Amino acid sequence: MRLVNQGWGRRLSRLPDRARWAVSGSGPPTAPFALRSQPSGVDEPTARAAVGLALRLGESMMAVGASAADVNATVLRVAAAYGLTACQVDITHTSLTISHDPDDAPPMTLMRIVRPRGLDYTRLQGITDLARAVVVERLDVEVAHRRLDRVVSAPNPYRRRVHALGWAGVAGAVAFQLGGSWLVALVAALTTATIERVIRALDRRGLPSFFQQAAGAAVATGVAVLLVVWDVGVRSSLVVAAGIVVLLAGLSFVGAAEDAISGFPVTAAARAFEVLTLTTGIVVGIAGVLDLAQRAQVPLRVADPATFSVPFAVALAAAAGMAGSWALASYARARAVGVATVTGAVAWTTYWAAGVLGAGPAVATAVAAVVVGFCGEALTERLRIPPLLVAVCGIVPLLPGLSIYRGLFAIVVEADVADGLNGLVGAAAIGLALAAGVVLGRYFGRPLGGKPDRFDRRVHRRATTGH
Repeated sequence: MRLVNQGWGRRLSRLPDRARWAVSGSGPPTAPFALRSQPSGVDEPTARAAVGLALRLGESMMAVGASAADVNATVLRVAAAYGLTACQVDITHTSLTISHDPDDAPPMTLMRIVRPRGLDYTRLQGITDLARAVVVERLDVEVAHRRLDRVVSAPNPYRRRVHALGWAGVAGAVAFQLGGSWLVALVAALTTATIERVIRALDRRGLPSFFQQAAGAAVATGVAVLLVVWDVGVRSSLVVAAGIVVLLAGLSFVGAAEDAISGFPVTAAARAFEVLTLTTGIVVGIAGVLDLAQRAQVPLRVADPATFSVPFAVALAAAAGMAGSWALASYARARAVGVATVTGAVAWTTYWAAGVLGAGPAVATAVAAVVVGFCGEALTERLRIPPLLVAVCGIVPLLPGLSIYRGLFAIVVEADVADGLNGLVGAAAIGLALAAGVVLGRYFGRPLGGKPDRFDRRVHRRATTGH
């Protein structure tokens, strides 16, 4: 009996140890952090030149509209091509910082201030092609610097009037898509070409972008008011809607959403606030002119697009024209313009099909945006076209230009605040659906695109683990 009691006592005494063994982890952390730096084996002058090259490439990509995730992965990839595997990258909306901290050399930190140039897909493709060549061909640092000099200093592929023609093409296609006649499309195109000239002149004089957007929206709305005063038989609300779509197309909806989802909250917040500010500029410009027109007792009205039947073929051609025209306005090459045109047609077809199946505007827009993002990520690596081009140009036919104008019209002219706010909230929902849908589609399409390397996985892991 005494031996039995002693056996039970030993078992009971081991219970705490067994319990700790059962619940305690035995493997390494799932996401290691604060690891010690490793020796790089690269001499200091070479490291300095390589970090400088990676910094310039990243700055150039940010300046022409690339997302923070793409910039981060490219910078890390280029630095590693020269043996610098201990780099840390920090990105804000207006700056890029790279720190190299090997175990066998003094640390080095370089920073550059980013000055946005606007969307330029030809230059963005040249920069990404150079980054790929650095990794694959192991270009000499000095040779890569000289090639980058040629890319960033090359003249634009089109003259200014061709760029303005792209803006006008978007506006004319919007008019057709909403059921306008050839006269409406012509007036919308000429008005938007005027807006482009006004914004360019204001930009040369250093006026902030908020006031440029307000001035552009005021020009579109002012032309609509004059058409009513002169009793021209044109649906003036479509002229305003066309101008709004063009002004909205230049905003970084997709970039802000992608940065937020990819784990870059600072950059995402800055871009989102910029989008909100510039959209507010559009609202201010429209509301100001509408208020003046109301005080002058100009009989304005907004045509309901539901009362106008637009054949599917016409709407499809207009959507394709909008996407292709915006690619042209963003300095895309001929092949990229063709891809953007096809993407616009695919986006509109998807939107139309979702609507036929009973989806609401926001849901149908989200579905179309997912398809656009998927196509952009899955195909553009093979076609050597930036995925950003497909994403931004593909969603242009779905931008809620007329919804914004109708909401403001209801508030300012009709004094129907509730209906106006409903319209503006619906437009905001469509904008969010576009941005989030494109990002989700890119994630779905990534396995079919180019094979992701460890730098892509490192950046994308931030979106799921926060590390």
